[in-house]
Amino acid sequence: MTKLIHTGPISSVAVSGKYIATAGYDNRVILWDEENNTALGRGGHDHLVNHCEFNHVGSKLVTASSDYSARVWEIPSMRLLCVLAGHQDDVDMASFSPDDTLIATCALDRVVRIFTLQGQCLKELYGHTGNIISVMWSADGERLVSSSVDGTVREWDVQTGIEISCHNLDAVRTDTIAFDNLGRILAGDDRGRIAIIDKASITYHTIHKAGIKKLVYSDKHQILATLSYDRSLIISKLAADGSLNIVSRTELPAVIWSRAAAILDDHKLAVGTFGTRYAIYDWLTNQWDVDEVAAGTSINAVAMHQESVFTVGDAGTVFRDGVALAETGSLCNFLVSADTQLFTGGQLGFLFNALTGAALYQHHSPLNCGVYFYHAGQPHLAIGTYTGEALIFKIINDQEINLVKTLRVFENAIKGLAISGSQIFAVCASTDIAWIDGEFLEVRRKISRAHEKIVNACTTVGEAGFATVGRDKTLRLWMNGVQEIYQSPHKNSVKSLCASDDGKILMTGSYGGTIAGFDVATRSWIDFYRPTTAGISSITYDSVQKQFLAAAYDGSLHVIQ
Repeated sequence: MTKLIHTGPISSVAVSGKYIATAGYDNRVILWDEENNTALGRGGHDHLVNHCEFNHVGSKLVTASSDYSARVWEIPSMRLLCVLAGHQDDVDMASFSPDDTLIATCALDRVVRIFTLQGQCLKELYGHTGNIISVMWSADGERLVSSSVDGTVREWDVQTGIEISCHNLDAVRTDTIAFDNLGRILAGDDRGRIAIIDKASITYHTIHKAGIKKLVYSDKHQILATLSYDRSLIISKLAADGSLNIVSRTELPAVIWSRAAAILDDHKLAVGTFGTRYAIYDWLTNQWDVDEVAAGTSINAVAMHQESVFTVGDAGTVFRDGVALAETGSLCNFLVSADTQLFTGGQLGFLFNALTGAALYQHHSPLNCGVYFYHAGQPHLAIGTYTGEALIFKIINDQEINLVKTLRVFENAIKGLAISGSQIFAVCASTDIAWIDGEFLEVRRKISRAHEKIVNACTTVGEAGFATVGRDKTLRLWMNGVQEIYQSPHKNSVKSLCASDDGKILMTGSYGGTIAGFDVATRSWIDFYRPTTAGISSITYDSVQKQFLAAAYDGSLHVIQ
C-alpha cells in the first residue's frame, strides 16, 4: 500500500478526539490517527482543498475545494457521502451547524450557502462585495458570521437569510474569524490586527507585523492563538473586558504554513505545513514537533539562466537542470535572472542568492515575485511583497545588495512584476494594476479593478505593452495603456503567464493544470491542453531551444513547443 502523505502544502487542519484531518493543495484530504501516529485513509477533490472540519460528534468530515464544491465524508472510512454543489467559484470554507444537521459554505463567488447533509441548498446569502473567505455558526445556531476581502464581517439570520449587521473593519481583508466564550466575534485582518466585535463596538489590537492568516480560540482556557505571515505564532489571553495580553510569541519554523491550525489538547496545536504531514506545537513548553514532516515536492518557479533550467519550490532547494544546487531553507515563490546572478525568495521574507543559498535581505512579510532592471545605469531588482510594497535593491555583487527604496504600491499582495524600457508594471491580489517609473522610482498610474478577480501574473508584450491574467479566467492586454480583454479557454483561475522572446506568443497556465497559448498577432487562442492534474505554477521561455517550460505543483516540468 502506498504511504499516505501530502505532496503539496497543507491548507487546513481539523481535530476531533484522536482523529486529525488535513486538507492540501495536492487535492488530497487525509485522515490521521494521532494516538497511533498513522494515516488511516484518504479522500480527494478535483482541485485544491482549502478547508476541512469535523462535525461535533466526529462522525463526519466536510471539505471545501477550489473545484467549486464541498464534500461530506464518513469517519473513519472516508467514504464519500455527499457533494454540496452550486457555487460558481472556489469554495474556501465549510462548517457544520451546532446540531450537525446543516452545513454553511462560503466561496469566492461572494455567496454564503446553507445546505442539508443530503446536498439540498436551503438558502443563499448575498451582500458581500468581495470574495468570502470564512464562515462560522453562533453557538445557538441562529446566526452565521462571514468575513471577506471587502473588509467587512457580516452577521446573518439563519432562518430568514437576512443580513443582521455589517461590521466594517476599515476595508481591510479579513481571512479568519472565531467566537469567544462570551459570544464576541474575533477577526484577524491583513494589518496584523485582531478585531474584537462586541455587538456594535469594535476594539482593535495590533499584535502582528503582517496579515493574520489563522486565528484559533480555546474556549476552555480563553486562549487565542494567531499565526501570521510575519512568521510568528502568538498565544494571547483574552479578558472579559476586551483586553488582550500576550502570553508567548514564537517564530514559525520554515516548514510551517501559517494558514492552518487547530486546538489538539490543553496546550497543543496541530499546525499545517508545506510538507508531507501536519506539525505539533506545545505552547507550554514552546516546543515544535516537525521531525516527521518531510519537504514537499512542489515546484513554484522555473526560470532559464545562462542556458540552464532552474527550479525552486516548497522545499527551498534550488535545482539546476534537475540537480540540487543550493539550499535556502525556505519555501520560495520566484526566480529572477540578473545577468550572471540569480535571485529567489518567498515565505520567510528572505531574498536569497539562488546560486549559493545565501540570504541577502529579510522583509517582514513573504516575497512573491521580482524583476531585474537598470536604474541610473546600475543593475537593480524590484521585489514584490505580500504586504504590497515593491522593494528596490541596487545589486552590488553576488554577496551584497542595497535597499534603496521601499515603494508602497498597493495595500494588498503584489502578485507579479514585469519590465518594459523604463516602466515597471505591477499587479495586485486586490485586482489593481500599476505602472512604476523605473527612472524616478515612483508610481505613475494605477487602475483599480483592472480584472474582475485577483490578478495572478503579468508579462511584457512588445516594446510598450503588458499582459495580465487572473482568477476571472481572462487574458488582458495593456497596449499603450489601452485595455483589450480575451476570455481564456481555461476552466480554472489562470495562475501563470509568459511571453516568447519575440513577444509573438503568450503562454498561460491554470490552477487546473491546463495550458493555452495566445497568438498576439491574430489575437487568437492556440494549443489548449492539460498536461497535468496539478496546477501550473510557473512558465518560462527557453530562447535557445525556442520553447516554453511549464512547472507544476506536483513537481513535474513540461515542455511546450
